[in-house]
Amino acid sequence: MQQDYDLLIAGGGLAGNCLALALKDTGLKIAIVEAIPRQQLDASPAGDRALALAAGTVKMLDALGLWQDIAHLATPIKQIHISDQGHFGKTRLSAGQEKVAALGYVITARDIESHMGKRVAEANISLICPARVTGLIAGNQEINVSLKQGEQALAVSAKLLVGADGGNSSVRKLMEIAQVNTDYAQTALVTTVKTSLPNNFTAYERFTRSGPLALLPVAANESAVVWTRSTEDAESLMSGSEADFLAELQQCFGYKLGELSLSAPRRAFPLALIRAQKMQAARTLIIGNAVHQLHPVAGQGFNLGLRDVVTLAEMLTKQHADGLDIGDEQFLSAYTAARQKDHDRTINFTDSLVRIFSNDWLMLAAVRNAGLAVLDHLPVAKNLLARHAMGMAGRMPRLGNRR
Repeated sequence: MQQDYDLLIAGGGLAGNCLALALKDTGLKIAIVEAIPRQQLDASPAGDRALALAAGTVKMLDALGLWQDIAHLATPIKQIHISDQGHFGKTRLSAGQEKVAALGYVITARDIESHMGKRVAEANISLICPARVTGLIAGNQEINVSLKQGEQALAVSAKLLVGADGGNSSVRKLMEIAQVNTDYAQTALVTTVKTSLPNNFTAYERFTRSGPLALLPVAANESAVVWTRSTEDAESLMSGSEADFLAELQQCFGYKLGELSLSAPRRAFPLALIRAQKMQAARTLIIGNAVHQLHPVAGQGFNLGLRDVVTLAEMLTKQHADGLDIGDEQFLSAYTAARQKDHDRTINFTDSLVRIFSNDWLMLAAVRNAGLAVLDHLPVAKNLLARHAMGMAGRMPRLGNRR
């Protein structure tokens, strides 16, 4: 069975669906290959995870026509409070000071994924599901992709294959693209807590010697927790009782939001910085988590991945409109060059935060706390930090600036 497409997207998650929707009116013939059926994805516990959408990301989702579907499900972040446990330094960022409605928004992965899935189903986009990529052969004019759908083997061809299939990307492995893996020896503990005091739409980032603790507003008296601990500490906290877990969390965060109580199960995710050594191969690109997996300290992973998507969509639209080959090697190299600076800046920013603030060396603690205190009184420096937090520190793709 031979089916031909202009663009074949491996992965029907956030990145893959966004790319397909961004290109749905370009005249490109598009197919998505996804291994897990929509019903199964919707029921997965991974859908409970809270995503922090930067203000720049919201602009891009709005330009794609998606934000109007999910805005009512998202909680705005109107203030960010940054502090260091046991020290005096703190910095506060405000949407009012930055003259924006919100610094970002918090939404569950399930809410955004299900709405994207519906939009894809309504568009003129082929969905091959459940199916997985098992082989690739790139030629001069096309890339031939072998798929396994149940017991049936399929062969499809496309001018360009985009791997948007996550951290365990089959496309990346089949193209033999190596990764650089930096193990932080840390684990993220994720849950949701109810608070006896309202959060007033404030996101808290509290740095501790074992890693950062973030509380993100999801309702007036409810916050999503992303708590980084050493691997050893995390294992102990996960194996202990909920009461012991909550007591340790309360001690770590303090009582700014009053008493905390668990309102969701605890989950644990090992943390590392993982980065592919390149983004392209013959008639192939990888984007999103297939290229980069970041520490959650600054909540930049999904936001960086969406900038991959929107930049690629912008470039593919022009390449196709000009009647040029969307799988041409020079075009793929141009995309790689266009994304390199943003990747370097965002990944280095996130990695530096982890190393500076997950450390209790006395001299470094004194310097970083003095820095936080001074930063709170420097409007220009605070604006730069806010622009990083909002995902607007670099060039926004034109698609993200459309009105």
